[in-house]
Amino acid sequence: MASFEPKELTTGKLHSYLLSAVAPRPIAFASTVDEKGVPNLSPFSFFNVFSSNPPVMVFSPSRRVRNNTTKHTLDNVKATKEVVINVVNFDIVHQMSLSSSEYPKGVNEFDKAGLTMLKSDLVKPFRVAESPVQFECKVNSVVALAEKGGAGNLVICEVLKFHIDDAILNDDSTINQTKLDLVARAGGSFYSRAKEGFFEIPKPISALGIGVDNMPEDIKNSMVLTGNDLGMLGNVEALPTDTEVEKFMNELAKNRNTKKITSQRDKHKLARNYLSFGDVDSAWKILLSK
Repeated sequence: MASFEPKELTTGKLHSYLLSAVAPRPIAFASTVDEKGVPNLSPFSFFNVFSSNPPVMVFSPSRRVRNNTTKHTLDNVKATKEVVINVVNFDIVHQMSLSSSEYPKGVNEFDKAGLTMLKSDLVKPFRVAESPVQFECKVNSVVALAEKGGAGNLVICEVLKFHIDDAILNDDSTINQTKLDLVARAGGSFYSRAKEGFFEIPKPISALGIGVDNMPEDIKNSMVLTGNDLGMLGNVEALPTDTEVEKFMNELAKNRNTKKITSQRDKHKLARNYLSFGDVDSAWKILLSK
């Protein structure tokens, strides 16, 4: 059996072991605002509920390992003492993943991920309308565990009000776990779907994805493509060129021995089929074809 003392490992290696071994972990999709009211949205898997009376949750935005800087979420909760914790189900997991990209301060991750800002009742941060359960919280305290890269910061939140989608409730008002369809974080690029088990999502690219907000309107408002589909499409750094699109579509028509696809709905259906296999590049070429 391999054995280690934490001091023997680099922080990155230790971090990887911890996240792979302590899994799956629930995800706190944390919505905050800065002192000027600018929204921020980011997921954290160092998270759980720790008390019912009072109702208290704790999540931890760790300091970045590579340069020991702090995340916008941590800066915001210190400044405003408020946060909304939204749960993540399978329907929004790709959009959640896209929002984890490190966009510059001031960029609205709701827009980048194609998620809807829903006004809260008691706190300033917005709720994620697509999340099936949303907790409006005040921040009671922030406990810094250290000041070095990888150190956690325990954000201790008290739930002031929470909202549950009627669609996931049983007749007796309890939550139907199957309908809730939560996802959890594991190590590397792995996630766990509560009702099915492990599945994998590629991590967001190191460069910034274009985001849902920069997509053509017909794609963004598609009646065929889902939020997860848009999350996958929004994680590309650049769109294919017209030449690449034309070449791909000519080869596709030849291989399928079909006429040119002109219907927008047919393009979106075919693109979604490619997305189901993780082929985002081909999906974009289909969507951009003329």
